[in-house]
Amino acid sequence: MTGRVAVPTAEGGWSDVDLLEPRQWKEHPQPYASRIAFAAAHVVADPRGENVPGAPAVLDWDSTLAFRRELFRYGFGVAEAMDTAQRNMGLDWPAIQELVRRSAEQAADFDARIASGAGTDHRAEIATLAEVHDAYAEQIDFVESTGSQVIVMASRHLAALATGPEDYLQVYDDLLRQVREPVILHWLGEMFDPHLRGYWGSRDVAAATATFLDLIRAHSSRVDGVKVSLLSAEHEVGLRAALPEGVRLYTGDDFHYPELIRGDGRHHSDALLGAFAAIAPAASAALSALDDGDLTTYDAEMAPTLALSRHVFEAPTWHYKTGIAFLSWLCGHQPGFTMVGGLQSARSVVHLGRLFALANTARLLPDPDLAAHRMTLLLQTAGAAR
Repeated sequence: MTGRVAVPTAEGGWSDVDLLEPRQWKEHPQPYASRIAFAAAHVVADPRGENVPGAPAVLDWDSTLAFRRELFRYGFGVAEAMDTAQRNMGLDWPAIQELVRRSAEQAADFDARIASGAGTDHRAEIATLAEVHDAYAEQIDFVESTGSQVIVMASRHLAALATGPEDYLQVYDDLLRQVREPVILHWLGEMFDPHLRGYWGSRDVAAATATFLDLIRAHSSRVDGVKVSLLSAEHEVGLRAALPEGVRLYTGDDFHYPELIRGDGRHHSDALLGAFAAIAPAASAALSALDDGDLTTYDAEMAPTLALSRHVFEAPTWHYKTGIAFLSWLCGHQPGFTMVGGLQSARSVVHLGRLFALANTARLLPDPDLAAHRMTLLLQTAGAAR
């Protein structure tokens, strides 16, 4: 086994990464008893496709679907066609439809849980709130037709058109009266998408939260849960305590998920995380321990993943998808480090080198020789090898 790889540092020097022996992670194909856990999965671009900025997405379907089967092996449901899959960052509507359809069929075959994003991003231009509603309704109808649960995603169109909280309530009220089964509501913060600044009608988070809660309380029977991605543990703890009974808080906090999932003795968060696509075996070990009531092992299994996740999601946070795809490549889940829209260029070689080191520390490289070979190839291609 290759023993060491030198990666460049931001200071202009080098850091030697001594490769650790791979850990044999235990599979867990059944759901967890104590928490519901979704992993938001990325898509694998076809390296022979014209996946350049502005071009229609061309996917490697075999690798994309195989990655979802990898998540099923560790007990996770799949959160499909979310921002991790490059919604609003290269994944166009025809590709979204095919992705949700194929993924839902596969989830049914594996008796696994799936929830898929429905938004308004298939429309280039929307001029009125009525058109926002109709665009949402079209995507919701499609997702429901596949058998997948619906995640109502935040809409850039609605954020641009709404003049206050009442506009959000009008659109969402109508939609929630029409859904067939309880949905997950997604509140994606501006750190993930600057176009969503001031969602729910205010840039004041407390005021926006009050509007959000008004909506949920009015439709609690039609809301399975809420996924909140604001990267504030304090806000999440307060929100989940205020939710109506039976409405779950699916944490989207990739900076604080271990403590939020663990809970405070009174309340806990379930999970819908892009980070879980990167750390699935370790998160599985932690959640298995939580099912057993073994909090010491839970904490120990989660601890090495947190530095990795915080690095993947560091500012600019919306480029975290590059790190997810890079780790997938290092781990042998896809043949190349190519992304829809050319987003493999969104992170520096220094960032990726640090990510390689952190994955090694967490023992999340199943084949260290392969990972070292691929890391070295990338460094050589970038002119950054020692």
